[in-house]
Amino acid sequence: MKHPPFQFRVNHRIRAPEVRVISEDGKQAGVMSVGAALKLAMDQGRDLVEVAADAKPPVCRIVDFGKFRYEQAKKHKGDGKHAAASKVKELKFHVNIGDHDYAIKMRHAAEFLQKGMRVKVSIYFRGREMAYQEFGAQLIERVLQEVAAFAHCDAPPRLLGKNLHVLLIPGKAKHKIGEAAPRAAAAATPAPPASAPSRPAVATQSFGAPIKIDLKIGSA
Repeated sequence: MKHPPFQFRVNHRIRAPEVRVISEDGKQAGVMSVGAALKLAMDQGRDLVEVAADAKPPVCRIVDFGKFRYEQAKKHKGDGKHAAASKVKELKFHVNIGDHDYAIKMRHAAEFLQKGMRVKVSIYFRGREMAYQEFGAQLIERVLQEVAAFAHCDAPPRLLGKNLHVLLIPGKAKHKIGEAAPRAAAAATPAPPASAPSRPAVATQSFGAPIKIDLKIGSA
């Protein structure tokens, strides 16, 4: 039977009639009655801790139980960090997103990043919006500026089909994407014009090719 995390049978709580004992230095002490194992632990001023209840016979270690619990808690905490780091949250934007929706998404981005999660920011182009990719580039620039204090991106934004993506990674920036502190989300996001401009449209990039975006992010 498995025990919940950090709950181990210790000393007289061990129910098995005989156990396999591992000494404090990690060496096998052999199979013996639980009474003999308890006496061996007590003679050394240590505790007998059941660490593998499902084994036949159960495996017990002679340890300082306080130190053992601390090490287990530290290990468990580290596992949680690795699990969080492996998670990727996606936030979807459209080039004409409103200020209120933008502020909500950026709040979520900050929460995810500060919990150690990676965030995939995706700009979705619909229909004729593909002709105005510069508005997606401006929106990506705005996002990067606002997370620069607590996240970085290891690769430039990429256009995949009709979507522009960038992956945000929590932690100190490896490649600086801006020195400015996060600015208020109240600034208006440029919206594509209602009618096509007279100038030539931006050329569509090939699938999977990085878009060249000059992120000129100045100090606040």
